[in-house]
Amino acid sequence: MNLNALAQRPAYDGIARLLHWLVALLIAAQFVIGWTMPDVHRDTLPNGLIAWHLGVGAAIVAAVACRVVWRATHAPQPAELSRALSFISGATHTLLYALLVGVPLAGWANASSRGWAVKLFGIVRYPDLSATGSPTGHALGDVHSVLAWVLLALIVLHIGGALFHRIVLKDNVLQRMLP
Repeated sequence: MNLNALAQRPAYDGIARLLHWLVALLIAAQFVIGWTMPDVHRDTLPNGLIAWHLGVGAAIVAAVACRVVWRATHAPQPAELSRALSFISGATHTLLYALLVGVPLAGWANASSRGWAVKLFGIVRYPDLSATGSPTGHALGDVHSVLAWVLLALIVLHIGGALFHRIVLKDNVLQRMLP
């Protein structure tokens, strides 16, 4: 293989890139739904945008689970970064993964505490993470909301970092995840 072609090849394989952009699309849709859906109160029913929020959340759980498994079994070649940028990148990615798992799980536990079914594609019901009426499950609704804002801030930082690599450093870090 030509060494120049090897240097130009993306570090992430097609499945990793597909899962990255699928999760990005689902998260973007989820934020739009979350901002436009009605507030959830004690007697709120899981209809309309709330039902959509639950469904997209179930899809996020599935996509992130696939992504975590794929990433654990198909590690990309690391980017050539300075020690400081490598640390920042590693910390940001670790926090992103933690929040991509934690935010939906907290929302799922809250939905379970309300007696709401969480279903993938409206068909495959996920098991309840908390009992109906669980005070912990109800409290996780607030945790879900706060962590969602932290996730949004990290996503903005992640996008800013990608643009920094492309515009300022003019390296190929961004191209590693592009199709």
